[in-house]
Amino acid sequence: MSESPLDEDFQLAESDLDDEFLEEDGSDSSTLALFDGDTGGLSLGQRRALVALMKNRFISSSLNPAEWRAIREDPAPIKARLNDMFLDLHVDLSYEVAFKRQAASDSGTREFPTLLHDTQYTREETIALVFLRHRFQNERASGHEDVTIERDDLITHIASFRPSHATDRSGDRSRTDKAVENLMKAKVLSRTNDSARLRISPVIAVLLPLPRLHELWEWLKNENGTTGSDDEND
Repeated sequence: MSESPLDEDFQLAESDLDDEFLEEDGSDSSTLALFDGDTGGLSLGQRRALVALMKNRFISSSLNPAEWRAIREDPAPIKARLNDMFLDLHVDLSYEVAFKRQAASDSGTREFPTLLHDTQYTREETIALVFLRHRFQNERASGHEDVTIERDDLITHIASFRPSHATDRSGDRSRTDKAVENLMKAKVLSRTNDSARLRISPVIAVLLPLPRLHELWEWLKNENGTTGSDDEND
């Protein structure tokens, strides 16, 4: 079976930066110098935002309000620091999400050294992402700002794409559970007060713009000759 085509710059490597960089250090915020010999050109807030971008797959206004505010107010110096590492800054003001991605040369090929890993989502993760993107789109269109989903509904949907010849149900369920956990680690999904429900992050709309969503939906249908559930027929 072919791999998912969702080879996404958004899927980032974990950084070795220490959490202590995000702690208050008592430095005088009136100067850019925060320690002996400091020649940096970013404010404390901007540095925190840059570190958050390097440590995380994305930052958002809901998860990282201070860091998001620093980027929104003045993205240029943070973008410049990322550019020095052959990275680019993507800021989506509509969904209030920011993330880094690999910079490409003018010719469109990746000729630069990279700090990021090119990874592919698994088949189960791709099915889940497409389903979550449709759910997010439909709920937002209906006026719901907070979009959630039953965990069991998501698992059932992924299972609906199981080929008729598949017999390893235990293995399929294990891969499905792992896919859901991975999307939670990536903060595409998060827990709610109800243990049976998960919240869908607005980042899903940035990760899967509509043209890419339809492309993946067609790929999934062709992959195993199934139409899955009816949620994608909108």
